[in-house]
Amino acid sequence: MIQGEFDEIGQLFFEIDLIAANGENFPTIALLDTGCTEWLAINNQDLQGLGWRRIETRDVQTAMGETTLDTYLGKVVLDGEEFTIEVVAGAAFRETLMGAPWLRQRRLVADFPAGLLTIG
Repeated sequence: MIQGEFDEIGQLFFEIDLIAANGENFPTIALLDTGCTEWLAINNQDLQGLGWRRIETRDVQTAMGETTLDTYLGKVVLDGEEFTIEVVAGAAFRETLMGAPWLRQRRLVADFPAGLLTIG
């Protein structure tokens, strides 16, 4: 189980590790976005140093509407466990987003009054 943090407007953030193709770890802060239907969404610039393999281009529904994005095969570490997942990348993503599929795998506890945020 990993601890997360709330920001001043109640957004949920977790630290995850992105694993580059060469095996190097890049810790990053990701926003848990329950409206995101992808495992992970990342900005194109953040993706450049990872060397992940592009697997396809596909249409994806985002909060801004439908758009075409490149999809990559990426590796992340969450709660000490390594996952190989599909990651979409685009210029419009301001933060790294963890999508709703994580909630099918992990239990989320968001207790605002107690200041407790965990996923695991």
